Amino acid sequence: MIGNFSERLIVQEVAPRDGLQIEPTWVPTDDKVALIDQLSSAGFTRIEAGSFVSPKAIPALRDGSEVFARIRRQPGVVYVALVPNMQGAQRALQAGADELNLVMSASQTHNLANMRMRCEDSLAAFADILALSSGTAATLNGTIATAFGCPFEGKIDEDRVLAIVEHYLELGIGAITLADTTGMANPRQVARLVERVLLRLPASALTLHFHNTRGLGLANVLAAYEAGARRFDAALGGLGGCPFAPGASGNICTEDLVNLCEEIGIETGIDLPKLIGMSRALPALLGHEVPGQVAKAGRNCDLHPAPGGL
Repeated sequence: MIGNFSERLIVQEVAPRDGLQIEPTWVPTDDKVALIDQLSSAGFTRIEAGSFVSPKAIPALRDGSEVFARIRRQPGVVYVALVPNMQGAQRALQAGADELNLVMSASQTHNLANMRMRCEDSLAAFADILALSSGTAATLNGTIATAFGCPFEGKIDEDRVLAIVEHYLELGIGAITLADTTGMANPRQVARLVERVLLRLPASALTLHFHNTRGLGLANVLAAYEAGARRFDAALGGLGGCPFAPGASGNICTEDLVNLCEEIGIETGIDLPKLIGMSRALPALLGHEVPGQVAKAGRNCDLHPAPGGL
């Protein structure tokens, strides 16, 4: 598989949710809707458009219902909502989310910090959400946060992650995300776990969610791709981070990932110049610079005039 880059890499854009949830400055609903509408026309087939969590816990995303009501939905685009519990699932279904992204941590400590419940309780709640969504058009995805490491507990045993995968599958949740919540993964670890998970479900049902906290985000993407993974989360500008994880920093940057794919011949179907233009507008929206590199440096094909006098 190494060096075979013939299969398309699917990017799920998560900036409207994971990217904005940690921002200290309120992003108006109009701007959130405009951002999602721009992303919808950039070639994405999947966009995590918001979350339905407690407004007290994540005030930056308290307008989730209004955002879902106002976005211009493009045919063929799946609009995903993160939900932590039954109440959030009810609101997401009422808002017309195409997919509910359920989240629990492999780490008991992080799950208590992030979800205010033990892992066993999260799994029990997911069974209730599955029953609630039965008969609706919405699909379910189960995310395993801190799958590669926890800022409180350190390394996570792979067998524990695989046991959670099995629990999800037994519940009837057929799509799974492995999330490196605070960027603790390394390429060899990633390749090993992806290979083991893909023995249990197809590549089309597995998503990898990497953060670039320690500079290994894109290296981990390549390791996962070469191990057979084909779906990845990324955030415009490299925005994001978990509010309940010390040291958290941004997701892998969407335009940097798409640029990497174009450089080495992996198809994504995403409009890179459009992404770069959108990323360059983020500092004015958010009031600070963003981590993405390609928007600052330009693509390799964006050449400059030779200096005068040569």
